[in-house]
Amino acid sequence: MTDAYWETKTLDKMTESEWEGICDGCAKCCLHKFIDDENVEEQTFTDHLAPDENIHYTNIVCSLLNTKTCQCTKYSERTKLVPECVKLTKDNLKDIFFMPPSCSYRRLYEGRGLPSWHPLLNKGKKTKMHQQGMSVRGKTVFDCDVDIDKFEDYIAVWPLEDLD
Repeated sequence: MTDAYWETKTLDKMTESEWEGICDGCAKCCLHKFIDDENVEEQTFTDHLAPDENIHYTNIVCSLLNTKTCQCTKYSERTKLVPECVKLTKDNLKDIFFMPPSCSYRRLYEGRGLPSWHPLLNKGKKTKMHQQGMSVRGKTVFDCDVDIDKFEDYIAVWPLEDLD
C-alpha cells in the first residue's frame, strides 16, 4: 500500500486492501444500537435517521466478537451468520449515520482525517487506540448474556467520544 493513501484518495477510489486498512479495528460497529422513536410501534430496519430520532449505542456486542482483539471471529461469514450485521461498503457509505463519530470511515467521509490513535499512524499497532479507550475492549457484554428486552439498561455514551 502507498504511504498515507488516505490523504490523497477518496474512499470511493480506494482499492479493497486500502479500504480494509481504513478500519481502525475499534469494534464500535459491533455494538448493538437502537433508534429512539416514540412514534414507531414495531421494530424495523432503516437506512436513515429522521430529524426527530436519536441513535443510542449500548455496550452489548455480538457473540462473534473477540473482545480482547476487537476482531470478529467469523469476519468473512459475519453477514450470513448475523443477518443484521451491516457490512460497510463504498455503496452504502452515504448511510453512515449509525457509525460512531470516531469511526475512521466516517471521519474521512466527513473530511476530518484519521485520528492520531489510528493503527495506520502507529506502525499498524492498535496499542494507542486501546490505551486511549477508543475501542470496545473491556467495556462490553455479549448479546447472549443479557435480556435484550432490557437493552435500555445497557445504553452507553462512551462510543460517542472522539478524541481528535
